[in-house]
Amino acid sequence: MKSVIDFLINEVKIKNNDTIVLGNSGGPDSMCLFSILLKLKEKLNFNIVCAHVNHNVRRESIEEKQFLMEYCEQRHIIFESMTIERYGDDNFHNQARKIRYRFFNDLVKKYDANYLMTAHHGDDLIETILMRIVRGSTLKGYSGFNKILDNGSFKTVRPLIFVTKEEILEYNSKNKIPYVVDKSNFKDKYTRNRYRMNILPFLKEEDARVHEKFIKFSEMLDAYDEFINYEIRRSIEKVYKNNKIKIGLYKELSPLIQKKIIYFILEEIYKDDLMIINDKHVKLIMDLLKSKRANARVCLPHNIEVCKSYDELDFSKEIKEVVNYEIELIQFATLPNGHKLEVVDDIDGNDNNICRIDTNEVSFPLYVRTRKFGDKMFLKKINGYKKVKDIFIDSKVPVKERDKWPIVVDSKDRIIWIPGLKKSKFTKLKNEKYDIIIKYS
Repeated sequence: MKSVIDFLINEVKIKNNDTIVLGNSGGPDSMCLFSILLKLKEKLNFNIVCAHVNHNVRRESIEEKQFLMEYCEQRHIIFESMTIERYGDDNFHNQARKIRYRFFNDLVKKYDANYLMTAHHGDDLIETILMRIVRGSTLKGYSGFNKILDNGSFKTVRPLIFVTKEEILEYNSKNKIPYVVDKSNFKDKYTRNRYRMNILPFLKEEDARVHEKFIKFSEMLDAYDEFINYEIRRSIEKVYKNNKIKIGLYKELSPLIQKKIIYFILEEIYKDDLMIINDKHVKLIMDLLKSKRANARVCLPHNIEVCKSYDELDFSKEIKEVVNYEIELIQFATLPNGHKLEVVDDIDGNDNNICRIDTNEVSFPLYVRTRKFGDKMFLKKINGYKKVKDIFIDSKVPVKERDKWPIVVDSKDRIIWIPGLKKSKFTKLKNEKYDIIIKYS
């Protein structure tokens, strides 16, 4: 394991008083890395926090936790654990991974750790790359995982990336390292296990050190990705802001840069969950951009919604909420869309953010509510009614904003004003008779 120790000392540069959170399942890989860190700790006085997650799907899980806890106690190593009590309906492995890393990150903060280390090895890298090639991914996704990932306040490190599973087992045997065995790792119902049992043996027959080729492949893709991202950042500043793409400007870019911008945005959104994004998702977004429809949307994993609204494409977390509301407007009202209505004494201007009313022409109290099916407003200019739906369309209000857009009505439910958009026959100009002014901001 000389390559692992050299990496930790010369590249990671562990030093005295550093703190390492070690994700440890109790399996052969984790215990191998634990052993290496314990030996290195004899030379460098750093701290280890052993972090264990009980996935709560096998009967042996409690025994495995007990084994690891006692192992840590005997060596005076801090032991932290958690049990996953329940899973949702999403992919089990994705959920387990998210919960694990949330737990690890919490421990990093708790102990002000410098490093989070996991026991991913060279064979794991091969499996990850092959799975993503078959599934479809981004350039970054195809590179598998980094041996060092800088998270700002700490680094995620995978020291065993240089060695194979066989070398790990040989090390454990030679050094009499105890470990537990998860029998689910041998079940071919799991995708990764099928790659491990069927494809890796063939590759290793062709080249016993094939994992080193995959490391080079991963590093090369990372280098290309870094260069392309430099070019992307120069372009993306012009077309993407506040989670929105300006479609007109976007279409002026070359097809390669266009597609890479989509990948770049998805990488920023999903980060370590990139495994769940594939080429089909990217194609859905590209088709949305090319669509002639003024308003359309696609839904991505984890409730991410991509909405096309006229000349903008909006990436957002879909918020499940009740948007219907009705608020009595007296002096001031804060609205669910983040704006407010306020009765003021005086103000200049006659734009659609200001409404002047003659109290003799409307029925009080006034209310602000969301739209209703069939809503119509009487307009002065056409001397007749116009559907609120058509006003939204003419004003190019995004579909996702229409259901919570404020509409001011009187007690007879006559529409007085659609703040920011349109005034009715009841609103007055500054040179006309009025006694109430309402401001929308």
